[in-house]
Amino acid sequence: MNRPNSLEHFWMPFSANRDFKQDPRLIVSAEGMYYTSEDGRQIMDATAGLWCVNAGHRDPRITAALLRQIDSLDYAPSFNFSHPAAFELSARIAAQFPEPMNRVFYTNSGSESVDSALKIALAYHAARKDGTRTRLIGRERGYHGAGFGGISVGGIVRNRMKFGTLLTGVDHLRHTHDLARNAFSRGTPEHGAELADDLERLVALHDASTIAAVIVEPMAGSAGVLLPPKGYLQRLRAICDKYGILLIFDEVITAFGRLGTATAAEYFGVTPDIICCAKGLTSGVIPMGAVVVRDEIYETITGTSETPIELFHGYTYSAHPMATAAALGALDAYEQDDMYGNVSAVALPWEEMLHGLRDCPNVIDIRNLGLVGAIELAPRDGAPGARGTEAMRRAWDLGAMIRVTGDIIALSPPLIIQPDQIAELGELLRQVLSSLR
Repeated sequence: MNRPNSLEHFWMPFSANRDFKQDPRLIVSAEGMYYTSEDGRQIMDATAGLWCVNAGHRDPRITAALLRQIDSLDYAPSFNFSHPAAFELSARIAAQFPEPMNRVFYTNSGSESVDSALKIALAYHAARKDGTRTRLIGRERGYHGAGFGGISVGGIVRNRMKFGTLLTGVDHLRHTHDLARNAFSRGTPEHGAELADDLERLVALHDASTIAAVIVEPMAGSAGVLLPPKGYLQRLRAICDKYGILLIFDEVITAFGRLGTATAAEYFGVTPDIICCAKGLTSGVIPMGAVVVRDEIYETITGTSETPIELFHGYTYSAHPMATAAALGALDAYEQDDMYGNVSAVALPWEEMLHGLRDCPNVIDIRNLGLVGAIELAPRDGAPGARGTEAMRRAWDLGAMIRVTGDIIALSPPLIIQPDQIAELGELLRQVLSSLR
């Protein structure tokens, strides 16, 4: 039997627990682009699990790598010891990331990557004897995981409102979402580069000598696929350079192929000082994250330390052997099947499918970039989010897993999707949207 004997004991994260347990959506297996539900139906995975299963489900190269690893080494610590695969993986990540981002610090999730990046930024300024730089700048509507650091610099209200004062010394840039000027943009919107100048306002308010770092998602995913206006990231980079502020890209979603390149930094032609990644690093098979930094940051912290341990930070499972095996298998899969190239090849039919739904009821915006899409729905009077939730349930009934953020449908299928599957998803989405009251 696939149905568990009780649904009561698992406290599900970021979920409507009471509603789910009345009408559960349970998955029992997966292969390629599809899940199998407990009642035996094929469910197209239109979200790559949770933005992470980039290689598709049960890729044989990742499975084989895990089997080899468990047969030889189950665990090795990273505190003053290590294992060869950790160094091999680091070299392969560095080869894919922009120069001079060649130093890799391992975590277990995107949330941990963000908190680690913030600590590294503070440690860097302290190592430079610039210890007044302690302020961290995030952005409204930003999502940077669920740790206290991440929700402090994040800007999603409900993720923050019940957890106290959070980190002190944090401020936020304005978000870039502008429906009035940019609705139904194809790719990056034309208007809004000037919103990066909001950092100048914060510099004037706090003084640059107090600001350690700015953290943004190059493309904000969890908030509903909010795209950077043309020139915005370049302008933000220039202002950070002007004032000696570190720029952190949260690429937990975008790294490892989501836009058709290894990183969003490469896609946009903007190199930050630090990149946070996770999700696609192992194609979601084993929890793992990483922080990739410029050589100068690593060399400053390690080269000026007055103690043998240069950075008092880390995790029991940093560079866990099973996680490194999964990551190496995932990188093999991406390279051997040119999955990043496939994203570029299907980007246009993906865009055409999405924007072909513009005439559906209640649709007020459609956004796309690489292999990411969003369909924003008009909220119901007095019931924001209800229409989005209904869309998620209706899609499941029709055979697709979609993600919703309020009344925004977010789509991010595995990188292996083919044009016929894009068309299949488009037909299903039209049924879903046409059925919403």
